[in-house]
Formats: sequence, C-alpha cells, structure tokens
Amino acid sequence: MAPNAYKRGKRNRRAIKKPVPQRKQRPVVAVFQFVQAVGKVTAGTILTVTMLGSSVVAGGLMGLAISFRNLPDVRVLRDYIPTETSYIYDVNGTLLSSIHDEANRDMVELDEMSPHLKRAVLAIEDSNFFTHRGINPTSIARALLANIEQGSTVEGGSTVTMQLVKNLFLSPERTISRKTAEAVLSLRVEQIFGKEEILEMYLNQVYWGHNTYGAETAAQSYFNKSAQELSIAESAMMAGLIQAPENYSPFVNYQLSKQRQAIVLDRMHRLEWISDAELEAAKSEPIRLGQVTSFRESLSPYITDAVIQELSNRFGQDAVRKGGMRVQTTIDVNFQRRAEENVRASYQNLRRRGLYADQIALVAVDPRTHYVKALVGGVDYSASQYNRAIQSKRQPGSAFKPFVYYAALASGKYSPQSSINDAPVSYPDGYKTYSPRNYDGSFYGPMSLQRALEYSRNVPAIKLGQEIGLDKVIEICRTLGITSPIEPVTSLPLGAVDLSPFEMAGAFATFASGGWHSDPTMIVQVTDSHGNVLLDNTPDPQLLLDPWAVASLNQMMQGVVNQGTGKSAQIGRPAAGKTGTTSSERDVWFVGYVPQLATAVWVGNDDYRPLPQGTTGGQHAAPIWRSFMNQALEGVPVENFPPPSQFSRPQN
Repeated sequence: MAPNAYKRGKRNRRAIKKPVPQRKQRPVVAVFQFVQAVGKVTAGTILTVTMLGSSVVAGGLMGLAISFRNLPDVRVLRDYIPTETSYIYDVNGTLLSSIHDEANRDMVELDEMSPHLKRAVLAIEDSNFFTHRGINPTSIARALLANIEQGSTVEGGSTVTMQLVKNLFLSPERTISRKTAEAVLSLRVEQIFGKEEILEMYLNQVYWGHNTYGAETAAQSYFNKSAQELSIAESAMMAGLIQAPENYSPFVNYQLSKQRQAIVLDRMHRLEWISDAELEAAKSEPIRLGQVTSFRESLSPYITDAVIQELSNRFGQDAVRKGGMRVQTTIDVNFQRRAEENVRASYQNLRRRGLYADQIALVAVDPRTHYVKALVGGVDYSASQYNRAIQSKRQPGSAFKPFVYYAALASGKYSPQSSINDAPVSYPDGYKTYSPRNYDGSFYGPMSLQRALEYSRNVPAIKLGQEIGLDKVIEICRTLGITSPIEPVTSLPLGAVDLSPFEMAGAFATFASGGWHSDPTMIVQVTDSHGNVLLDNTPDPQLLLDPWAVASLNQMMQGVVNQGTGKSAQIGRPAAGKTGTTSSERDVWFVGYVPQLATAVWVGNDDYRPLPQGTTGGQHAAPIWRSFMNQALEGVPVENFPPPSQFSRPQN
C-alpha cells in the first residue's frame, strides 16, 4: 500500500542512454556566421538582414538533413525518460529521504503544470513557440535587439525545441557546427512530435539550479508546492531562473531573482498574456520560499542507509539513484525517533554508572509480520555512519543458547523438566582438550533444562549441543533466517559465532510468533514513478518450527526474565528473553520479546576492547531493553504466550 504521495503520471517509458553525435560537423551555412557577427552592426541592420535571410535560412537548413547523416535519431525520444529521483517514506507516508545522482527530478505531465508557468517560460524563452517549426531566425534577431535595449540578457535566441535537443543530444560547446546540428535536430523533432509533447519534455528536462531538474522538483524546492499550484508571480520567478539558475536563485540572491521576475512579468504583459491587474498583483505578491531539496539529510539515516543498500543489492545502484522508485518502509518515524532517543539516553546512563562502552545497537521486529519497527545502528549517526545493527557481526554469547535448547526440545527427547548434569566435562579439540566452564566457575550438578537456561549454565548447553548434534543447531539457525557463516565447533552453543543484532532480533521474533516465520525486512513495497509494483513484501508467514517446542522454549525464557539472569528486563507483563555475555566481556546482549515485539540490544566497543570486568548482559543490556520496551508497548494490550499444553509434543 503506497501513500498518496506515490501518485504518478500515466506514461510507462523505458530509460535509454543519452545519444550523442559521432563526430563534429563542419559549418555549412553562412547564416550562423552572420548571427555570430551580428553584434557588430546596428539593431536596424539586424532586423533588415534577418528578414531578407529568413527564407534562405529555412531552405538551407532543410537541406542540411542530408549532410548530417551521423546526427542522433530523434525518434528515440519516443521512448526516452529522464532520470528521476527516488523517495523513501515511512509506513505512514512521511518522507524520510530522497535519492538521486546529479539530477534531482520528478516527472509530471504537461497538464499537471500550472498554465502560468507554461506562459512565463515561453514568454521569456520562446514566445513564438506555437508558430515556428523548431527554429526562428526572426526571434534570434529580436532577442539580440531586446538584449541591446535592456543592456543585459533578457531574452534567449534559441527556441525551446533547440534548447531541448541541445540538452539531450549535444555538447555545451559554443560553436557554429553545434548550432547548425542543433537547428537540424530541432527541425526533425518538430516533424515527429507535437508542440505539447515538446514543451512537456522541455519542462521536465530543463535545469533550475541546485541540482534541481524539471518543473515539479523546482517548484517543490523553491516554493514547497507542486508545479500545478504555482501562481503567476512564482511562475515568473521560476522562468527567470532558466538562463542562469545559480546566479538568479532566490536562495542565493533574492533581490536579483525579483528583478528577473519583473522582467518576465513585463514580457508577459507586453505579449498580452496577463492583464494590467495581474501584472501589478504578481509584482506585489510576497514570495514564500521553500528549501533546497537536493541532497537533504534523511530523517532516519540508519534506516534509509540500510534500505538503500538492500535495494541496491536487489536492483542495482543506478536503478535506485535514477529510477524514480517510491519506497514504503516498515518504520514509523516517530517510533524510530523514540528508539534513537532511548539509545542515546542509555549510553549516557551507562557512562554515569562507570561503563564506558563506545556503542549500543538496537533492532525491534514485529513477530506477526517480521517487519522491522526500529533499527538503531549506533549512538550518534553524525559521529559514525557505521550501522552496527546490520553491518557489525559480534559473538552473541549465551544469547545463542535458545537455538540449542529449541533443537533439543524439537527432537522430542527433552522437555523443560528433563534433567541434565552440570558437571565437569572435556572434549577433544585438535591437539588439545576443551573443558567448558560456567561463568562463575562452579557446577550445580543435576538440574532441569528450565533451570539450566534460566541461570545460563554453560556446561549443560555444551552437552546438549553434543547430544543433539551441532549440525542440527546450525540447521535451526538457517531456518530462522540467520545467514552468517557458522562452524560446528564444540563451543558453538556458547555463542562462538559472529551474528548481527538484525539476525538475532529476526530469529527471536520467530520464537515470539510461535514458530511462524517471514524474512525480516524494512521495506513494505517499492513502486516506480508510475505506480507499477517492483517489490511487494506483504507478509507470508510460514510455520517453520514445532509449536510445542516453541511454546516450551517461550516458557523457559520467561523464567529467564522472572527469576533468572534477565530479571532486569521485567516490564510488568509476560516477556521472554536471554542474556548474553562473551568471554573477556567484549560484548553484552539482551534479546527478548513479547508476542507483539521482539528486540535485540547489543553493547560493546567497535575496536573489541573488553568492557570492565563483571559487565554482563543482565546488568547492562537488559535495562536498556526494558526502557525501550516500556515506551514501545505503551497502549499495547497485554498478551500471554500460549502454554505448551495446547500443543502435541513431538515424537522421538
């Protein structure tokens, strides 16, 4: 479902490369030498000679078509569409960011542009547009005369058609051969396309300054409104920019821009395209400027960076930056801001408590859809654009253990009350022996799986991994959408693998949903500028886990929060989760969930420096999770996890 802002035009053209002439042509018509030298004679002479030469020029240029065999075929314009800006929106249609290369452009049809803008542009650029056939020698001379009378450039000599073909097909060099080619191509364009088609292409192609191309984008930038809504005054100001957009820009020199506006308005008045009253009203109308829309900052940069990367991987960078995509994300910008504020506040709180960790990352996923609801890649994007929520792969420590326990429960051999012996054990490890230890160095002896997970005992997790097979644990991870490399090392159940917070949140969301899984995503839908759907991520959950095993695991992980290592994560409603602390305290985690939201929190240093001795996920990551979840779940009804008794236990 795309926001209303996604409404586009009706055409569906395919992009082509900009054709260029294969070689320069020698000048063959003396009229352009005449134009070049015309400034040396009087204005009266200009008009006289021009009138005499008009028929010769027209006939001579028609003959040039035979000589200019290597000029581009203007028929390609039937399929030509300029590059367009792509836009990224939040789930409610709020614009988060725009993406483009040099050309920041939106395409609109001619009837979606103000009639005032069309008249203003033609008045100053080509007032005889609807009567000439692509070239107009008389207008060239008249423009020169007007410029001489005003003492400055007030009117262009090239027709709109000539400007269009110059922008699309030719180099900007000021040579007679280029002008000749420009004239020939203009004649060809006028033979193939109607006047309104040419004007529409021109108004969508023309440069208006500040990397802004086309009437729609310029109107949005200069006046914060669509091209269809422009007044006479605004239209005249925009038309006055075309000859030198950066110089005349109201953002750069407002007074000069007003002077150019007055020139355009006077020209429209002389042509009787506006009345006396309209002239005076337009000159006195206050102009309310917008802001430059090119290269503006994203409202949620961690989100938009991740979305751009995902789209680039799927469609290619050119399609993203030039293809006019409309991207609806899964993010509510206000919810995302609360998550970012929570991370910043938690960072300061940790420092006040003496824990000088460089970074915090947070990812929240809706278990019902696997849509990402918040993603914070670090404490301060302006200081570091590295997105730790996705790009950083760190060891999850004991937060990995639920994958092992689920595999054991799903095997049918174990229940939460099954006994396992927390006692010393050793395994061959190459030329050495691996002897796992618990975090506190003690052993509890025989205990239930429930209690072993609640208190995050390492030895029982290692034993379970060996008994059910590490390949089975890895298979479960793949089922849950984890794609990072995983090796079946003996210490894998203790988190001897590098995973991202994004992967952890997505996997735990499947536990929260009772085993229903979709691929986590930040994108709801992608369309092109005409509304054609390019990507649709409507949720299609599949039941991939055993319901009884998931319900049993959820019961066990509620115990982690209620009386185990995750007590600091209690939020006053049923919640499940798991703490994680790696060796040497380099990384601490808490990953937890309620039926409506799963969230992973990671705390650590970018350079892998150990955190202070005694730092744990339960003491330092769980409170951050608790603070975020309390805010995120305001107004959300309390839900319970289904008990294992509702499902049949799998058979051995």
